Amino acid sequence: MATVVSTAVGERTGPLDRLRALHAEGRLADAYDEVPGLLSELAAAGDPAGPPAPDLARAGQLLSRLDREEVLREHPGTETITVAVTGGSTLSGLTAPLTAELARHGLLGRLTEGDYGAWRRDLHDISSDVYAADLALCVLDAEIVFAELPHPWSVEDVQRVLSGKLSLIGSLAERYVTRGAGTLVLNTVPLLRTQLRRLVDARSRARLGVIWREFNAGLLRLAAVHDRVHVVDLDPLIASSGPVNEPRLAAYAKVQFGEELLAGYAREVGHLARVLRGRTKKVLVVDLDNTLWDGILGDDGPDGIAAATTYRGEAFGRFQKAVGQIGAQGVLLAVCSKNDIEPVRGVLRDHPDMALRESDFVQVTANWEPKDRNLLEIAQKLNLGVDSFVFADDSPFECGLVARSLPGVAVVRLDEEPALHIERLLADGWFDVRELTAEDRARATQYRTEVARQDLLESADSMEEYLAELGVEVSFSPVRDHEIARVSQVTLRTNQFNLTTERLQQADVRARHESADGLVLAIRSADRFGDNGLVGAVLVSGAEPAGEWHIDNMLLSCRVFARGIEQACLTALLHEARARGAGAVHARYRPTAKNHRVRDLYPSMGFAETGQDADGTVSFRHDLSEENLPTPPAHVRLSADIARRSS
Repeated sequence: MATVVSTAVGERTGPLDRLRALHAEGRLADAYDEVPGLLSELAAAGDPAGPPAPDLARAGQLLSRLDREEVLREHPGTETITVAVTGGSTLSGLTAPLTAELARHGLLGRLTEGDYGAWRRDLHDISSDVYAADLALCVLDAEIVFAELPHPWSVEDVQRVLSGKLSLIGSLAERYVTRGAGTLVLNTVPLLRTQLRRLVDARSRARLGVIWREFNAGLLRLAAVHDRVHVVDLDPLIASSGPVNEPRLAAYAKVQFGEELLAGYAREVGHLARVLRGRTKKVLVVDLDNTLWDGILGDDGPDGIAAATTYRGEAFGRFQKAVGQIGAQGVLLAVCSKNDIEPVRGVLRDHPDMALRESDFVQVTANWEPKDRNLLEIAQKLNLGVDSFVFADDSPFECGLVARSLPGVAVVRLDEEPALHIERLLADGWFDVRELTAEDRARATQYRTEVARQDLLESADSMEEYLAELGVEVSFSPVRDHEIARVSQVTLRTNQFNLTTERLQQADVRARHESADGLVLAIRSADRFGDNGLVGAVLVSGAEPAGEWHIDNMLLSCRVFARGIEQACLTALLHEARARGAGAVHARYRPTAKNHRVRDLYPSMGFAETGQDADGTVSFRHDLSEENLPTPPAHVRLSADIARRSS
């Protein structure tokens, strides 16, 4: 008789084995907090230049069988997201990889799939699942065009159908943006070789290629026109995943996209979901030896390392330029290296191979302390959580140490092949945002000025003296059109000073700004060291004379904590509400793991607690009586224009 050996969950097995064991024992929901880390291990095992690792989809099959409510009972803080899938072909193969990709980013998905080929009906019917979901995925393939062509067909026939399809999709997108609750996700449509080569002359093929690309360009433009439309460009995914489909499955089962392409598409949707939930990373921390340059500085000396001039060195130089490109778009760059600091600074200042210099980094840490401890210190200096960090290192030990002790850090495991460093760094789109703002581009400069502020703080005899010498200036007024993207970004990315953690897309901010009784008030700050830009917002509803105002949320960047800015703005808002005849101002605080430090903000400003919901949300009310109105901090120079709507 064969002996069956049971694998204990506690044994050191591969991540997929552990997931299978947890599932077999009925403990997967109970251990759901382990899932993101296990899935990250699976993702790291894949080819960075290719589609996601197949084991991710296998893990997704297990996770898709989980009882969602059971997971939430065991882990009530788990963030959820609803996804409705529709399209023109069989898309059941998307469920497993998409479930895994969402779970990898800490999101518990609820997926619904529409009827086969029902995309037009689903996008037209405002009562369909796509209109209620957080993400509405409309997966398009070339059959939406070729199924409507006459037999035989010409390039002119294709052009006519493509024009009609683009017009239809555009009108459906507008309908969704007006009536839908979430974000509509479309995709460019690949033209298959077997479709192109039905034309026998090169000139006709060239014309078809042109009009097909123009159609896809038109789809991509929809994302530029509508805030809540996103278009996944499938061309880069196809280039790395191989064939678009398997011909027999396409013919008999109407599966127009193969497993590898669907896995790549799911990865892109996972990135988008992370962005929409405000989980974009802000800081890239890189190692130096065999990461930014070829060689070990301590052993080889400055003359023995290379980031140019040699074959391997040139690969490191290309990686440096990729890192610098990311840094130029608002991502903060930092160094964490086991080296002595002075030789490191010498290389970053003077070595002729370096594309990155010391001034490109907001923090350079080089010592012999454990790297997880150094990351915590860097986070403290930047006043950011380590969960906003990406850590890139070529050492398996250092990567494992950080992954185990700081699970919120995204770890990019580089290896001995520098030509793949860029692929590994960019594979997961950790720094993706919906739109780059002026504040993003200026972020590194703004954080560098924090050093000067820290010096002033350390030289001052008291906090009062420091604040007086800092010269804080605040502008508080309705958001301007060009600031709407930034306010949306603040709601998505601010966690510590975020009273309700309500996440708003640009369209949501604009709708509030344009509503009859709503106010979206932008907080802008500056001081003697420079302009901090738009650093926060206050969202108000019911702002009409003789009514009762409601502060739906208040947010402030961690860069400007403890400077009296929030007290100055709330004071101005309360005085304005009283002046306009409001009966009271209401506010709410919803506790999270990160916003506990602002729990007492409203009580400190004269608000009285009026109740508490089952989820811990606390309600407050300010009666606007004259004796209860706060006074603004004396050290803040405030310019407030709440009544006037800016444009």
